[in-house]
Amino acid sequence: MPVKVRIALDAMGGDFGPSVIVPGAAISLGRHPDAEFLLFGDSALIEKELAAYPALKKVSRVIHTDVAVSMHDKPSQALRRGRKVSSMWLAIEAVKKGEADVAVSAGNTGALMAMARFCLRTLPGIDRPAIAATWPTVRGDSVVLDLGATIGGDAEHLRALAVMGAAMASVLFDLERPTVGLLNIGVEEIKGGEEIREAAELLRAMQSPRFEFIGFVEGDGIGKGAADVIVSEGFSGNIALKAAEGTARQISEYLKAAMSRTWRSKIGYLFARDAFKALKDKMDPNKSNGGVFLGLNGIVVKSHGGTSADGFAYAVDVSYDMVRYDLLTKINQTLNREAGALVSTPTAQEAVS
Repeated sequence: MPVKVRIALDAMGGDFGPSVIVPGAAISLGRHPDAEFLLFGDSALIEKELAAYPALKKVSRVIHTDVAVSMHDKPSQALRRGRKVSSMWLAIEAVKKGEADVAVSAGNTGALMAMARFCLRTLPGIDRPAIAATWPTVRGDSVVLDLGATIGGDAEHLRALAVMGAAMASVLFDLERPTVGLLNIGVEEIKGGEEIREAAELLRAMQSPRFEFIGFVEGDGIGKGAADVIVSEGFSGNIALKAAEGTARQISEYLKAAMSRTWRSKIGYLFARDAFKALKDKMDPNKSNGGVFLGLNGIVVKSHGGTSADGFAYAVDVSYDMVRYDLLTKINQTLNREAGALVSTPTAQEAVS
């Protein structure tokens, strides 16, 4: 493993650019003093923010570019306009060139995925990358994927997601044989679309020594921690993610209103505020920020675009952990072990229309 973890940041990504990216990196550096940073973007804006964080400035190098990918750009537009010149592309390219171990961006998800796939290419046997993230549950954490990298997916795609998700879970949670479930509308074998049922048959037939397939998991099973890895195609996975984040905020607002309704509830809150703080921390989406792009020849981490500095720091933490845990090597090893069961599909070059 590297002595230093070199992290490339798209400093212009997200809703707030350097005003969140730089302080977020500084927060993460406080937790990981062996990190170094490459910051790509408008050097004047970046240097202005860096002036307030001398420790971060000392371990950072700023690379200027005038081009930034808009949050509203279509992937094809971003590739045409930003390939080789934008802060997003240059951060990813730093990983390809070996100048950085991981790239982090809070920018446009579609553009980031298109650029990452075009620049880094996919691993053998993987036709499409996926976004995976840790999901807090009542029994700990689970890995959930795909959270919106691509829409739809056949049985072979879902099986590849299971293999990669299991590798990530074994690394993060130190599990020899993590459990894997397929997200479905019911646990019965007859339920779900044809591709879901076919994927289940493929996973059962694999009898992999690297993970245990437990069958279908319903939506409420994610929060229950029904499996160490929950697999879904990107459309359903993204809806599940946004619904969970919205529910967490909704419950938080309900609790806030209830605790301030009467003087008795206010007094009760004073006695229970430590418990409420723990609950708030557990439900805080910022603390689960940082989706890992799996299936690429390199590590790329996506942060929420509208996150705070604290939230972005958690995404940087995730990127640091992926390097320190040597995730890419572990995924390659798992894919090689399961190569006989995975269909190697040639990766189509991204169409730039």
